[in-house]
Amino acid sequence: MPRPTVTPRPTAAQLAYGSCTVICSTLAMLLLSETSSGVGIVIIALAALALGLLVAMTIPMPRSRVVAVNRPATQTAQTQPETASATASIAAAASERPVHERAAS
Repeated sequence: MPRPTVTPRPTAAQLAYGSCTVICSTLAMLLLSETSSGVGIVIIALAALALGLLVAMTIPMPRSRVVAVNRPATQTAQTQPETASATASIAAAASERPVHERAAS
């Protein structure tokens, strides 16, 4: 069964910047163009929506914390000995320290 693709949700910053862009650009274009026809207002509204979408999509998305599953085999082989030696050195350091426990009374 194929895994469903997960589409990233927009962040609050993307929604805020996109909405502010749409509102401000619509007002600015309506005031500067001084149009009163329905067709002109529709064109300005569509242009403002496109501009707001562009602004919202160019804000960088937060990086995902998911670790990549498809790693190259060479990278996995290189990291395993380092992990094993680090674990061995921690175990050796722990065995060198004396253990002081209180006697039960």
